[in-house]
Amino acid sequence: MGSVKDLVVIEEPEKNKTGKAQFVFSDRYSVFDWGEMPDHIQAKGAAICITTAYFFEKLEEKGIRTHYKGLVEEGEVKRLSELKSPRLCMEIELLRVLKPDIKRNTYDYSIYREEKANLLIPLEIIYRNSLPEGSSVFKRLQEGGLRLADLGLNETPYPGQVLEKPLLDVSTKLEASDRYLSREEAKEIAGLSEDEMGEIERITLLINELITKEARRIGLVNEDGKVEFGFDEDRKLMLVDAVGTLDECRFTYKGMPVSKEIARIFYRNTSWYEEVEEAKKVDNVGWKKLVENKPPLLPPAIKDLISMLYKACCNEITQRIWFTDVPPVKEILNDIREVLPS
Repeated sequence: MGSVKDLVVIEEPEKNKTGKAQFVFSDRYSVFDWGEMPDHIQAKGAAICITTAYFFEKLEEKGIRTHYKGLVEEGEVKRLSELKSPRLCMEIELLRVLKPDIKRNTYDYSIYREEKANLLIPLEIIYRNSLPEGSSVFKRLQEGGLRLADLGLNETPYPGQVLEKPLLDVSTKLEASDRYLSREEAKEIAGLSEDEMGEIERITLLINELITKEARRIGLVNEDGKVEFGFDEDRKLMLVDAVGTLDECRFTYKGMPVSKEIARIFYRNTSWYEEVEEAKKVDNVGWKKLVENKPPLLPPAIKDLISMLYKACCNEITQRIWFTDVPPVKEILNDIREVLPS
């Protein structure tokens, strides 16, 4: 399916009926829209699978519809409380993915004005509670793609600034590189009404509230994160993909990243990253073909610590010891601080 998980289709979705499928979460990871990176993070897939299942079940208790059906163990679909051990496979309702056409090096979303149901909405909705160092907001402000007024600010923000209220942002989902959109452009390309966009925003804020509360319980700050939605056969909203994990969220502990941002910090200090950034400026669709070098391997110490972090966060968020071979999150972060580039 993508760089971090595979999709096994059991029943194909139709125009008027959802399908059935399984996500198989892998130990692969991706940064900077590159796709699969050269390393695998041991047990990452199982940790992500368990964590997102935890949040799906919590959200369903609040009346938010999701595509989640349960986790697969010994051929049966089970809830978290029924599992004997960590799993990699999640059963879901499957929606159609309608990719925009590419015409004259731009994306044509006219299909979303024709098709109305049983489809993935081609947007990523981002909530921002603060602006940590490394947030794309600073780069967009510097390049002129974002204005202070869009953030509800009068003065230029600084790394680490906490926002008075959450900011909602939106980007493309099905393009070669995520592209940030205005609210009106997002509505236009996805064929959304004002009421539908408002409902997406309302649910996103509720999800943010839950994740923030759960992260705070284990001493973490929920800086920002992303969610994705689709429409069922009755054009009712459905939360899809994954939610609340170290891949979908940017958590911090005393300013220290607790997410795959750790890998991003390492790669930002490489010539490969500089080449990626230059290529994106030249061609926002086919930029990967312009990058001659491949990303380097992570140093073994950083890779092992990231693995432990995924497992420890899964244990502490779900309040169950799924992985017995890891110390507490705070201890792991102290070790990561010692090995990351300054």
